[in-house]
Amino acid sequence: MRKYYTRACNFYHGSEARRLIQTKKALPLNGKNTIAFDSIEIFSREKRGVKTNLININKVFKLNKKIRKIVKEDLSKIVSKRKDFLKHINFKSPSIMGILNLTPDSFSDGGKFNNYSKAFKQISKMVKSGANIIDVGGESTRPGSKTIDTKIEWKRIKYVLNNFKKKYKKICLSVDTRKSDIMVKSITCGADLINDVSGFNHDPFSLIKLRDFNIPKVLHHMQGTPKTMQRSPKYKNVLLDIYDFFEKEISNITDNKKIIIDPGIGFGKTLKHNLTLISNISLFHSLGFPILVGTSRKRFINQISGEYDSKDRIGGTLASVLYLLSQGVQIFRVHNVREVKQGIMVYEKINEK
Repeated sequence: MRKYYTRACNFYHGSEARRLIQTKKALPLNGKNTIAFDSIEIFSREKRGVKTNLININKVFKLNKKIRKIVKEDLSKIVSKRKDFLKHINFKSPSIMGILNLTPDSFSDGGKFNNYSKAFKQISKMVKSGANIIDVGGESTRPGSKTIDTKIEWKRIKYVLNNFKKKYKKICLSVDTRKSDIMVKSITCGADLINDVSGFNHDPFSLIKLRDFNIPKVLHHMQGTPKTMQRSPKYKNVLLDIYDFFEKEISNITDNKKIIIDPGIGFGKTLKHNLTLISNISLFHSLGFPILVGTSRKRFINQISGEYDSKDRIGGTLASVLYLLSQGVQIFRVHNVREVKQGIMVYEKINEK
């Protein structure tokens, strides 16, 4: 467990970011000159809790030697360019991961696309609307859901996976599964990314089997299991505890470091936990990997707005996406691709100047 953590903050965009980088008053985020930061927040774990210290980047040299060394190491990861290890994806630009649930019981769209023609109609719609990643799942991991048999899960997704690359060669195919056998079968069908909501902890053979493949992975945080995760989740400090989780799990992935970080909004978190993670998301840049966040239609939007029907949470989804985009998040997992793409395009146009 760390004692000190570094969060980039006070961001600038567009021409202002470029000007401040050029005059050395700010640093580029992830090697991009379109987003910059001039301050950092240092978190320190103490016996009585967590203390924070907000300083300008030009004051780092005034820190004591021990803290300065850690902060400089973190800053080197924060400013470094992210390698484009995911097929057809450039991490300099925001990517939209369209959700395709081939399940009868997912929280928002269960049963809508669980036949071949409906599934590909929805894929076509999402791709035309701007999705450059499609995330296919055959098992619901909504709060309270139970694990299903591997054969059932594979039966739900195999036809889409077997035919996806025939139709969409330049679209990234992600498979949302917790089971090692399905991971391997998906890769043989052409999957470009494995997205495991358990952080590769559900199936003890997952990372062992994936060593034979040079496959990128989404490292996702979840406290407990889908069945139990929303039963009074607790943390000492949700932000730093999840950071520690990622550091530990990254060290366990030995075959490659093609990793995308997902803090798991709604997976074993209260409303307060979710808002803390979203508002401080830039802490995770110091891990040195691209960040993916899925806020689409989730319950925290209902808790804030009172909108019970998940399909009517587009406004809350877009608000969270645009905030996360302003903090340098690279990938957004969403249901409403068209609306999110439009919002991102307008946001980026406003920030050009």
